[in-house]
Amino acid sequence: MDSDEEIHDVYDGDSAEDYYYSGGDSDMDGGDSIGGGEDDDDDAGYGYGYASDEGSEKTYTVLREDDIRQRQEESISHVSAVLSISRVAASILLCHYKWNVSQLHDEWFADEDRIRKSVGLLSKPVVMFSNANELTCGICFDSYPRDQIQSAVCGHPYCITCWKGYITTSINDGPGCLLLRCPAPGCGAAVGHDMIHKLASDEDREKYSRYFVRSYIVDKKKTKWCPAPDCENAVEFELGSNVYDVKCLCSHAFCWNCTEEAHRPVDCSTVAKWILKNSAESENMNWILANSKPCPKCKRPIEKNQGCMHMSCTPPCKFEFC
Repeated sequence: MDSDEEIHDVYDGDSAEDYYYSGGDSDMDGGDSIGGGEDDDDDAGYGYGYASDEGSEKTYTVLREDDIRQRQEESISHVSAVLSISRVAASILLCHYKWNVSQLHDEWFADEDRIRKSVGLLSKPVVMFSNANELTCGICFDSYPRDQIQSAVCGHPYCITCWKGYITTSINDGPGCLLLRCPAPGCGAAVGHDMIHKLASDEDREKYSRYFVRSYIVDKKKTKWCPAPDCENAVEFELGSNVYDVKCLCSHAFCWNCTEEAHRPVDCSTVAKWILKNSAESENMNWILANSKPCPKCKRPIEKNQGCMHMSCTPPCKFEFC
């Protein structure tokens, strides 16, 4: 938990990857809930139904991993063709814009230079290689043959060993590796997935690929992962519907709004409080309820012990609130 003051996140024991894969955003707050706030009469009354009830219109689509990859490829190809840029650059832009193609188009055509600078898509190198047979790595300061030196589009030279260490550390730190920048101080040049796949180990490439696929679901407001154990499917929901209960292809039925088991006609807020109160660590939960407040976006409990009222939730949420 980051903020302008010292704050403790009661879940500090979780790794970045564990939280990222857990589907942290529950979207139970009034602003992000589907079809109105948690305390609306329709949520608590008989207007709450199943999307799978016989005769009701289906308001969601289940996406397999292959479906997600296909959608990503279509978006990358479309952006690459419309903006006349490489597929690597299109991937960087889409990750930066959370796969919102319309917003990307609008801002790109309004001010291309500003977008290139903010994302790190430099039009030309800022450092030119000399004609020497050997170059000095900017991290370890050893000299290497030119074929042992790699650089991003900016041209800052680093040896392959240092690049591998930098990439591995970034991937192990979590999904922020999708927006990786050149390690040179003050350089904002983007490092594309072509360099990641060229230099990373097989294990790191697989982890990076998982982050890339999952970014399409996590970054979109109307898609969420199925919370069932070992299920790799996602559910795309039609925003504006007041029917929250969905059923995945794995046969797991859950509430799309809060990702708990289907619980009609009880509203999500009541279910969340009930689960906290009756969990195995009831004493801990009672302390959390009494001494913390949930992040309005991802619902992770936050304890504030000093400083001003401005809060910034930890990645990947990063929501700022008072």
